[in-house]
Amino acid sequence: MDWYSIVKFLHVVSAILWVGGGFVLFLLGVLAERAGNIEDKLQAMRASGQLGGRFFAPMSMLTLVFGLIMCGFWVGFADLWIVIGLVGYATTFSIGMLIFKPTGERMGAMIADQGVTPAVLAIGQRMMSWARLDYAVMLVIIADMVLKPTLHDIGTLAGMAMVVALGAALAFGGSRQMVPSAA
Repeated sequence: MDWYSIVKFLHVVSAILWVGGGFVLFLLGVLAERAGNIEDKLQAMRASGQLGGRFFAPMSMLTLVFGLIMCGFWVGFADLWIVIGLVGYATTFSIGMLIFKPTGERMGAMIADQGVTPAVLAIGQRMMSWARLDYAVMLVIIADMVLKPTLHDIGTLAGMAMVVALGAALAFGGSRQMVPSAA
């Protein structure tokens, strides 16, 4: 066994924990949303908020660090798939730090102050919308790491662009709301 294999193993394990764990929480939220179960949806959002800074952010950073180590020592940074992976990482990290983290903190404060209100649920719905885009980007990153496309892989690149576009459409094209009416 060589160092590259060890670093690659650590890169893949941290990516699985980051993406897989987050996906399970996202899926629980979607299932609760579809079932109309507000309490389960709030529980998934609470868990996401609690694990975001303590688990998902460190796992995403480890994924990046191990990937950068592989690039720095063995692979290089010139290949298109490396650039796509880094841009995808920057996108999902930015969504996490600029959307999920402050939104989760604001929701937690609102729930502690006012309880579960229609305003809290509306904020949670917007957070779920961003999660759809976030996981579309993560799916593209995974495909990118496995398929390693070049400029000549037009079909693969087009498919990756379509996944991001579909994620954006699902995120912002109008989704079901779980906000009870004020009647």
